[in-house]
Amino acid sequence: MKKMIAASLVGIGLTLATAAHAADVDKLDQRIEAAHDVLHELMATPDKGVPLDIAAKAHCVAVIPGYKKGAFLVGAQYGQGVATCRTSTGWSAPVFIQLVGASFGLQAGAQSTDLVLVGVNTKSLDDLLKDKVKLGGDAAASAGPVGRDSQASTTELANAEFLTYSRSQGLFAGVDLTGDEVHQNSADTTAFYGKDIPYKVILSGQVKTPPSAAHFVATVNEMFRRGRARKQ
Repeated sequence: MKKMIAASLVGIGLTLATAAHAADVDKLDQRIEAAHDVLHELMATPDKGVPLDIAAKAHCVAVIPGYKKGAFLVGAQYGQGVATCRTSTGWSAPVFIQLVGASFGLQAGAQSTDLVLVGVNTKSLDDLLKDKVKLGGDAAASAGPVGRDSQASTTELANAEFLTYSRSQGLFAGVDLTGDEVHQNSADTTAFYGKDIPYKVILSGQVKTPPSAAHFVATVNEMFRRGRARKQ
């Protein structure tokens, strides 16, 4: 009898663990879907989106949908997102990241915005592989130009690893994220893939893109392809 009870408890535990894992993966699928929607909507309004000149230079793209910024004297900023990087065979499967920061001053209220970070050189990939990257410190970052035919200045491209953008209430603009920190979200990445896979392995293209992330990766690739087509 005791063995039967023990076996039943183990079975219940496994069922609960499986259900919890499924719920976690579903939440991550929704995050990827939200990131895809942000890019898809930006591409649908090219005159207000990432310039083709910048898209053509993209090495990594990170999207943080619904970045929260609340403030009362001391501001707090926090968001969860996904990132993919260009490889010799296309764009990598995504990894999960989080962006955190703080601002100080007389502020009140709260807002939510979508953020897009475009890595414009190979060093941006190296920095994404670090555990923690401070924008404007560990990685040079600049507010990016906006509009299909806009171009970043030679100085911007020479100095920046990431060009950063925000979208709030339908308006898309370059944004200064200096001081904010990008962290690897290893727990979510492990939950999504079912095992602990190093970021370097995923972002270098050694992991097949899961079906639920295929549309996000395809949209990033389409943005890059349009930029390359414009340059030719």
